[in-house]
Amino acid sequence: MSISNTSGNMPNPTKTVKIPGPDHPITIEPSTSRIVVTVAGQIVADTRAALTLREAHYPPVFYIPRKDVDMTQLQRSAHSTYCPYKGDAAYFSIPLGGERSVNAIWTYESPYPAVESIREYLAFYTDRVDSIEERD
Repeated sequence: MSISNTSGNMPNPTKTVKIPGPDHPITIEPSTSRIVVTVAGQIVADTRAALTLREAHYPPVFYIPRKDVDMTQLQRSAHSTYCPYKGDAAYFSIPLGGERSVNAIWTYESPYPAVESIREYLAFYTDRVDSIEERD
């Protein structure tokens, strides 16, 4: 697939871009739970507006709106990755969590159109924080 890069959320034409489909489904739905993320006894995120992203055979992931994350506890890192279905991911570390919480959070700041709804949302690695709890 070749798409020109004319806007902030369009793919880089030099990268492989894949569209979710039957062989690799991606669904994004509002979560019905309150989601609370803690690190070193501190609440880093608390929301009732999370999105649940389900992708192929991977476990579901909560994406939390930036407005519900204490961004003062995060530090942007230089780490980045690429997903052919979602785009370029930027990362944040949580200094409070020490080495375990390096690159604990990823975000797609200019996601591909198929997953546009995760723009301005952050996702947390479950093994790099103390807990990601679903509460009623």
